[in-house]
Amino acid sequence: MALVTDFIVIGSGIAGLRAAIEIARAGAQVTVLTKERAEESNTEYAQGGIAVALSEDDEVELHEEDTLRAGAGLCDPEAVRVLVEDGVRYIQELIDWGAEFDREGGRLVFTQEAAHSRRRILHAHGDSTGREIVRTLLVRAGEEANIIFLPHAATESLIVADGRCCGVLFRDPLVRAPRELHGRAVILASGGAGQIYQHTTNPEVATGDGMAMAYEAGAELADMEFVQFHPTALSIAGAPRFLLSEAMRGEGGVLRNVEGERFMPRYHERAELAPRDIVSRAIVAEMDRTGAQFVYLDMTGLGERFLRQRFPKIFETCLRYGLNVARDLIPVAPAAHYFMGGVRTDLDGRTTLPGLYAAGEVACTGVHGANRLASNSLLEGLVFGARAGGAAARDWARGEPSICGQVKMEDVREARGRMGFAVRKRVRRVMWERVGIIRTRESLLRALDEFERIAQAQLSRASRNFLTVAQLVARAALWREESRGAHFRRDFPHSDDRWRAHSVQRKGEAVKTVETIDFGEARSRA
Repeated sequence: MALVTDFIVIGSGIAGLRAAIEIARAGAQVTVLTKERAEESNTEYAQGGIAVALSEDDEVELHEEDTLRAGAGLCDPEAVRVLVEDGVRYIQELIDWGAEFDREGGRLVFTQEAAHSRRRILHAHGDSTGREIVRTLLVRAGEEANIIFLPHAATESLIVADGRCCGVLFRDPLVRAPRELHGRAVILASGGAGQIYQHTTNPEVATGDGMAMAYEAGAELADMEFVQFHPTALSIAGAPRFLLSEAMRGEGGVLRNVEGERFMPRYHERAELAPRDIVSRAIVAEMDRTGAQFVYLDMTGLGERFLRQRFPKIFETCLRYGLNVARDLIPVAPAAHYFMGGVRTDLDGRTTLPGLYAAGEVACTGVHGANRLASNSLLEGLVFGARAGGAAARDWARGEPSICGQVKMEDVREARGRMGFAVRKRVRRVMWERVGIIRTRESLLRALDEFERIAQAQLSRASRNFLTVAQLVARAALWREESRGAHFRRDFPHSDDRWRAHSVQRKGEAVKTVETIDFGEARSRA
């Protein structure tokens, strides 16, 4: 017997929690499924802060311009406008709900990050911004009796009947077996897919299941070739690729190669504050030139007291690995960090599959274009999570179909097979070596060929999802024969206006070209 609720939210990061709150405020019941505990998400690990035009010397138009510039010609201008304008209201709402952003003398403190023309980044407790936002939203969600949390309930697939998404198949943690949950609609807020790469700043839950499930259910995905690699992740043998916030360079940190030479001024006029893709490729170039596995982040000119106060979590983490960031050079290297692409949505989170909505990193709204502006991700999750939740509630109130009818059991049967640590390890290695920061036609074809061989094995549903996302990234990267934003092709090293369009993938179809993310106005060219 299937469980029944009004709405299903997959994921408890900033987008999922904000969507759930919005739906509950409309009077509907919401069930939130999370792969791990409710607090575990990419949001919790976000250090860099949240961007918003709230300071006295800032304007939403400037935030808009910076976002469009970073997106390398592929941002949807209307989506960007929604982000920067609505962001002000939703950040103020967070503050009203009790979010404790850093202040001095009662005034909010704004910091600088790469590619921003103003100091507009809010932080909480120095470098624990995501954790503070999750805390605030969980407290607010706890005030809504209509929100039910199901932790440790990994979603395995979407249920589709009569062309509409009407539920999910999830692994019930109590009986340790698959179980159906039906609802009026599903809101995907499952986060990104950084774990498909060998080196990533993402937590273990970021395996791209939401993207794969949406694709298998028939929804369109867009811009999957655009994967942002964070330039500065801790690079010590035996240590996780812990993210060293962009704000460290914003506060004056510099990059040096293993010979002690500062190198970023040779690569870009903004040096360490250049866009992330440029900094990442510059680091790779220096590593190749010097034969090293890392470069250094130098914070020694800033003083221990300041660094302990400004970056408490980073400071303590580095100490555990024998590094005092006030005195020691920090070994760093790029790592997979954020997906600009995802499930294609309109400005209210509606996907191309009726009954399915998406928000946050799992979605592609067109906000980020080819390269995300630093600290816009939390803002996107907040704004578009609220919009997706609101749209789902309004669609229900207007008489959208309610709970789906009988679903054939063969459509949701459990897929058995090997997940296998070995399968995941193999995919991650191929993605890092052949679909990573620098790509070529040859490397991408070799990757796709290896993925095809892996696909011939009998895989569990989790393995299949993992592999599907890797294939989607590689196919889109092979299709885009230019370099733009976070996507760099050594065999096509320049941007080309003929490719100033979005890649869109639907199951059973070749990659197609679409001029705008908003599918309501899309004009297919091929």
